[in-house]
Amino acid sequence: MRDDDKLLDLPPVFGSGVIGVCDICGTRQAVVVLSKERFKLCVVDFLNKTWRKTTQKPGAPAPVYRSERVWFPSDTSKDGRAPGIILAPTKVTKHPGILVTPDVYGITTTLLDGAIRFARDGFEVLIPDVAKTDAIGPTHHLSLRGGSWGRGGVRTTGGKVGSFLGLYADALSSLRARELVDPNKTALFGTSYGGSLALALAARDTRLGAVVLAYPMPVQPAGLSRLVTAPLLVVSGTADRSAARARRQFDAVRTETKAAFSFEDIPGARRNFLSRDLRAYDLRQAEFAWSLILAFLKRQLLPAPPKPPSAPPAKALQAATAVDAKPSLVPTAAVVAGPVKPAPGA
Repeated sequence: MRDDDKLLDLPPVFGSGVIGVCDICGTRQAVVVLSKERFKLCVVDFLNKTWRKTTQKPGAPAPVYRSERVWFPSDTSKDGRAPGIILAPTKVTKHPGILVTPDVYGITTTLLDGAIRFARDGFEVLIPDVAKTDAIGPTHHLSLRGGSWGRGGVRTTGGKVGSFLGLYADALSSLRARELVDPNKTALFGTSYGGSLALALAARDTRLGAVVLAYPMPVQPAGLSRLVTAPLLVVSGTADRSAARARRQFDAVRTETKAAFSFEDIPGARRNFLSRDLRAYDLRQAEFAWSLILAFLKRQLLPAPPKPPSAPPAKALQAATAVDAKPSLVPTAAVVAGPVKPAPGA
């Protein structure tokens, strides 16, 4: 290799290459990083594709998703912004967006588990960090739970609950404004009291493409779900009394809604069966529920591409027939007939 190929006098980053050690020849020089194979190759080895013949193992594969802490504008917060966590696929293309709606406990293991699953399957996820938001405090905790204990459901019209809804509406707007998020394909996901908050937000937002609730609490007013316009999935356990009360609220207005409601009852599952750090957690039940949730979200926000037609369209057939009917422009060889021989005995 010539000295001018080593390019050691260039800055650390230039064009599509970097200064590093080639995985094939072991020389420090200008190398090209292959994201898919995770190899660093010099110019000659890259052109010759000699990396296919090496016995060296590639490095760690590119991560499927990345995470970062963000701040999004919100009038609910005292300083005009609120914290959150973004989990996004590394593939550079437009993704559907999912807003996760926590309650006062913030980012729990259940929500983080779900967000990672969503990001790995191609969704960009935003979780507002409610526990670190200055506008949310102990009084919000009492207001959220007091309604369900003494008034038959979470009061979605109160001032404290309104702080949650204002914060989540701002987060949803920020999610839709992100560069790689398709604003026309967004969804909500919430569990328990967070599921009730997701339902209240879905009743206000008509641009949603899907809503998923896991064992939500009942809400007040009881007929709030009739305002939801997006397809909705409710996943709950048969041993959960609170979720059963919420289910009765959905059933009461199911015929009055324009959206499609789907219910998945997990046999024997108790409340919080998705929470890894609680006694009610059951691995088999949780994995089955997550598979249902992901299948629903993919069906609503990541539809399969249309299949090619099995037969050519009628216009194409007519055009082909018309072409075949035209006389050929290519001259054919003339057949010269010879003298006709008389038949024997003629």
